[in-house]
Amino acid sequence: MTAEQGPQLSEQTHRSVDLHQIGVHRWKATNSRGGGVSIGPGEDPDFTPVELLLAALVGCGAADLDYVVGKRAPFETFQARAEGHKVRDEGGSHMVQLTVTFDVTFPEGEGGDAARAVLPRTLQQIEDRLCTVGRTVTLGDPVRFVAGQVTPTPVLGPGADPTGLHATPSDG
Repeated sequence: MTAEQGPQLSEQTHRSVDLHQIGVHRWKATNSRGGGVSIGPGEDPDFTPVELLLAALVGCGAADLDYVVGKRAPFETFQARAEGHKVRDEGGSHMVQLTVTFDVTFPEGEGGDAARAVLPRTLQQIEDRLCTVGRTVTLGDPVRFVAGQVTPTPVLGPGADPTGLHATPSDG
């Protein structure tokens, strides 16, 4: 791919989530596999859209970290947090100083030593190229909000691959 051509877009690269209203100021997002999450304004336990962005960042990084480092040894302990500041300025409402922190330990022994050794490099790779959510935020492709007809995506069975291809380890 050259910079002039841009990425090759196809059915295999397409991702979508549908949203429907479930109450006053409450919505449910669903994926084609039947998974769902409720979204609200922050007055109840539902996730706010900003919290979902943070969850997507930490979840994406966690999936990549588990896939790469987990080959060496399982996590003995795992805690992670995504955080930042929601501000409003001349650029409108947005998040700044986004940080994802992983507090992980590995068992003693050869596998744990190998996992600890690759951890810093893996975190850098997650930031630089692996985490799709983090890369999208960092690169800043414009988001367009448009009016139009939405036909709900059919829900596939558990574990089904919506592209018809074999599943990949992470869609982060």
